[in-house]
Formats: sequence, C-alpha cells, structure tokens
Amino acid sequence: MTPRKTLRAILARPGYTMVPGVVDAISARLVEQAGFEAVYLTGGGFSRANGYPDIGLLTMGEILDWIRRVVDAVGIPCITDADTGYGNALNVIRTVREFERSGAAAFHLEDQVSPKKCGHYEGKAVVSLGEAVGKIKAAVDTRRDAELVIIARTDALAVEGFQAAMERMAAYVEAGADVAFVEAPQTREQLAAIPKAFKKPTLVNVFEGGKTPPLPAAELEAMGFRLGIYPSQTQRVAIKAIQELLAVMRKEGGAGGYEHRMATFQDRELAVDTARWNALERRYLSQD
Repeated sequence: MTPRKTLRAILARPGYTMVPGVVDAISARLVEQAGFEAVYLTGGGFSRANGYPDIGLLTMGEILDWIRRVVDAVGIPCITDADTGYGNALNVIRTVREFERSGAAAFHLEDQVSPKKCGHYEGKAVVSLGEAVGKIKAAVDTRRDAELVIIARTDALAVEGFQAAMERMAAYVEAGADVAFVEAPQTREQLAAIPKAFKKPTLVNVFEGGKTPPLPAAELEAMGFRLGIYPSQTQRVAIKAIQELLAVMRKEGGAGGYEHRMATFQDRELAVDTARWNALERRYLSQD
C-alpha cells in the first residue's frame, strides 16, 4: 500500500492518530522507528531549523527539497505544510503539482495572507472567503492522484471569531477539501464543536504554550478528531538538550558529564540505517 493510500485508510477508520512533527530526515526516521503511523513535516519547525521565525521567509523550492529528502527516508505517510500555497489560486496550481511530485501524502493549505505567520502568533490576517475558496477549488481540480489528501486550514478564528472560522471551514469542505483544520481554538468548548460540525475528518494542532489547550489524545479522540499534529515537541526537546549539553561542555571542558543522556553510537547508526548501506557496499562494491 502506498503512503497516500495508507493515510486514506487511517482517515477512513474510527479513532484518533497522533502525528509527531519533524524538521529533518533523521527525526522522521525516529518517528517511524518509534511506531507512529505518519509524520508531520512542520513548516514552522523547518523555518526555525534554518534560523528563522515562522513568518513565511522560506521559498517553496527550499521547502520542496526538504520534503523530498524526508519522503525518501521513510515509508510512512508524510503530512506536509503548504502554507498559503505561495500566492493566489494560480500559484496554488503550481504548488499542488510540485507537492504531488514530491511524494507527500497530504498537505494543508491555509487562508492567511501571504506571507503568513505561525497560527499562534499575533497580528495575523486572512484573505477574503471568496479568494480562499478559489484556492481550495484550484487545489482539488489540480490534483492528479485522487489519493493525495488536501487539508483545508483556516486561521480566521483570531481575526474574525470562532463562528466565522467555522463558516469558512464549511465552505472549504464544500469546495472539496478532504480534512478540516480549524487553527488555534482557544477553549475545550471550541475544540469539541469542531468535529461535530463537519462530515469530513478533522485535524487538531497540539502543542504546549500555544493558544489551544493541549488535551490528552483520549480526550481529543472522544471529541471526534481523527488526526492530531504535534509540530514542535521534537524540536523543542532537541533545543533544550543541546542547550544543556553546551552548558556542561563549557563548565566541564568536555561532554563526558552528559554522555548518559546522549544516544549511543549504535543508536545513532541505527537511526540512519548504516547496516543497510554497509550491506549494499558489500553487495555492489566487492565484485572482484
């Protein structure tokens, strides 16, 4: 089964699926090795990995290069971030072509103005409802592989209020989106209302410190959500661990005092499947 068909099967079954976020191929491998069924390629996390805040500073080409590397590294579905589609509905046509060729199993397309901001930053703005619906329709019409999942995201809650955001999402679902993603609900009540409002599967963005209460998976499942993306947890843990390691190195003149908290040499090599490459080397480079 292809990753796209796998994701379609996940969406078709009952229950809630946790999808951890990653910013590179090795962390995607770790997600797969940990037994998760899909991985989320967070655009905000990739921006931060390149030293930028999540305010739309990276190009589509940079994002696509990253997506291709991660898709090549894992066998599980990759849910990706297409931001605003990098422009208007005509830009969306090109974006969908390129994201489809990248091997991504899904992407989410949002209704912010371009360049966008992180969904949990202040000062967001959204395009008109008509423009946003046109972009979703362009994405649906452009898709060649019917298994590719199109996720509609609205950031209108912070700008126009909860009811307007729900009305926008209803229009996006009517335009053909496969999954509904209302970004940054602020209360349990708002969260609970989202899955009940749409016949299509719903996605929730879960992380600590944002505007949305980071509820346990069991509670989100009981509300009716099908997918939960956990975009920044792996990166934030890595940032904290690196900071702690560097403090030990400065204090002690080496990393020995932190070694018990590092992955072992063997764990590092397992993450990049060195044994497979060694086997290929023996197979193809030892022909004499």
